[in-house]
Amino acid sequence: MNPNAVIISGGSRGLGLVLVKHVLARGCAVATFARSATPDMAALAKEFPDRFLFEPFDSANTAAMDTFVGKVFAKWGGIYGLVNNAAIGQDHLLANMPVEVIGQLLDVNLKAPILLTRAVVRRMLLGGGGRIVNITSICGQRGYAALTVYSATKGGMDAFTRSLARELGGRGIWVNSIAPGFFPSAMSSSLAARQLDTIRRRTPTERLCKEEDLLPVLDTLLFAESNITGMTYVVDGGSSI
Repeated sequence: MNPNAVIISGGSRGLGLVLVKHVLARGCAVATFARSATPDMAALAKEFPDRFLFEPFDSANTAAMDTFVGKVFAKWGGIYGLVNNAAIGQDHLLANMPVEVIGQLLDVNLKAPILLTRAVVRRMLLGGGGRIVNITSICGQRGYAALTVYSATKGGMDAFTRSLARELGGRGIWVNSIAPGFFPSAMSSSLAARQLDTIRRRTPTERLCKEEDLLPVLDTLLFAESNITGMTYVVDGGSSI
């Protein structure tokens, strides 16, 4: 196990980019992938030539994903951490939802992170342990109209977290998830402004989440010497209480 190598999926923008920059700032080597390159990816590759790796491919491309994981393992001699962040959103009533959209959500939000985790776990077992953090959603904890399939994928990842923690705990691999509330992002842009305002007004802290709100929890689950596994931590300003 290389104590410095972390894979973060979907790290080219939004929350993923915040996570990548934060983990790099802690001195780790970070590998990430996304559907397309961005100027931020080029800038990070220039700033951290020995500690940053980016490749453009869709997470649904399982062959590319397996090759990527092997490359990370070979480059840094092991993999310590995995953050399953890549996901897509939707805003459809189920009765009107195209079958293709349902399939895409299941492939990207559920199947892809499970297969990525499978590939990474095989390397973690060789190194004697590691940490896995799944970024899920408050939608996996509570019901939201027009987010049915998205919610099912995130609830599925929370269930995956619990069972995988049971499976791997004796091998030194801790598995947890962070379920953020709604925050302004490309994914939540499909929600009407009035919906986001309603969520904000019923939140005890009186504001939507920010990407940075997840970082203290991420630090605990990814880096702290803890006895925490199989848990889902909700970060939503208390809106779900």
